[in-house]
Amino acid sequence: MKFARTLMLGAAVAALGVSTGALAQTQRTDRPEPSPVQTSERPIAPATVQPERIILNLTADPAHQMAVTWRTAPGLDGEVEFAEAQDGPDFIASAVRVAATTDDAVLAVREAADFRAAYHSAVMTGLKPATVYVYRVGSGGAWSEWLQFKTAAATPEPFTFLYFGDMQNNILSEASRTLRMGFRKAGDAAFVIHAGDLINRHDSDNEWGEWFASGGFLYAQTPQMPTPGNHEYGRGPILNPQWRRQFTLPETGPAGVERLKETAWTVDYQGLRLISIDAPLFHGDEAMRTEMVQWLDQVLADNPNRWTVLFLHFPLFSIDPDRDNSRVRDALKPLIDKYQVDLVLQAHDHGYARGAIGQGAMSNAGPGHRADHGSTYVVSVAGPKMYPVANLTWADRMAERTQTFQTLDVSQDAVVYRAFTATGRELDAFRLTKGQDGVAKVEALAQDDANGGVR
Repeated sequence: MKFARTLMLGAAVAALGVSTGALAQTQRTDRPEPSPVQTSERPIAPATVQPERIILNLTADPAHQMAVTWRTAPGLDGEVEFAEAQDGPDFIASAVRVAATTDDAVLAVREAADFRAAYHSAVMTGLKPATVYVYRVGSGGAWSEWLQFKTAAATPEPFTFLYFGDMQNNILSEASRTLRMGFRKAGDAAFVIHAGDLINRHDSDNEWGEWFASGGFLYAQTPQMPTPGNHEYGRGPILNPQWRRQFTLPETGPAGVERLKETAWTVDYQGLRLISIDAPLFHGDEAMRTEMVQWLDQVLADNPNRWTVLFLHFPLFSIDPDRDNSRVRDALKPLIDKYQVDLVLQAHDHGYARGAIGQGAMSNAGPGHRADHGSTYVVSVAGPKMYPVANLTWADRMAERTQTFQTLDVSQDAVVYRAFTATGRELDAFRLTKGQDGVAKVEALAQDDANGGVR
């Protein structure tokens, strides 16, 4: 959020999950795809004096900082109280209260031409690495509950993160079960990435409300790290103005490029470099594409981390037989190959596929064979909207009509990846390791090898 203030603490298939050779190309089903439960005629829920839509985001310094954003009724100021957590309630006596930055906004949302709400943001700084903190947000007599988060370690240490594709449709009624099952499997996740299309209609405040309700207090305790999809953009393309008001994401993208603030960014976390690419602008704006390619070249060239994960909405190799993102692929793949990016995590195609792809220029069909080394590409979907999946020669694992989430356990020695369906069934698992040449090697895992399989 561009209005963020810095705060100091001082000293203190379920049935169709099949292998590549077994999945034939299919036609689009006659079953109508889900449309959003909410409609534009549904009355908008006004913001109240009680803090709502509280969410944490990582900053560029996750060992010493944490960002928080929330909203209230218009005309209200915001404050944050925070302290190092203790085993009992005595932390309250040492809590520091500081003012947040407030944007009292009037927005033309789908449900109302003059919707008003106050968006509050803060970056808590001066924090200790690998330490649990407690905080609450509010003002006057209206405060949230006390919530907790843990800062990153200052050195490479093992951790887990979650990855979700499009939630987008029927967000609260159907997509939420995938999200919540993910937290059941990885409740100690350090952060969560969302690969775009969090909602379906960029300007629907009701849909944004459903997305926040799906995560509830979990968003306020585990940092959420989204990248925008095409459904976060309106015509132009213009990013929905709620994006930067309701998230406070790192401003580590191309210097001086206002359109890419808090959409293209990078964070280093305990030995992993995480990079967000603004795919809609990359796909449709030549000037922004050029800016991002130059920036990405720099952040990949100067990268001290053991592992590199790039995530974006549009897949370089589409798994939907009717799609091809050639401009994205032609510009990004040379850099992915040059710097040996380990994982490319994507969404958009409303199906599941995973496989390693070797170096060199390629068409959308990819290589004519599977590989056990090189950059691994994944496409996944968390919500209920489904598309057909082509018969991909490069994919080790594919699934149609299957809602999934992914857990990634990261250490200096390996990255263990597991994909689960919305019911918690394990769909896919592999391990990445590296030799001295820096090229990632992919080893498929049986359930017992993947730390016990389904838990």
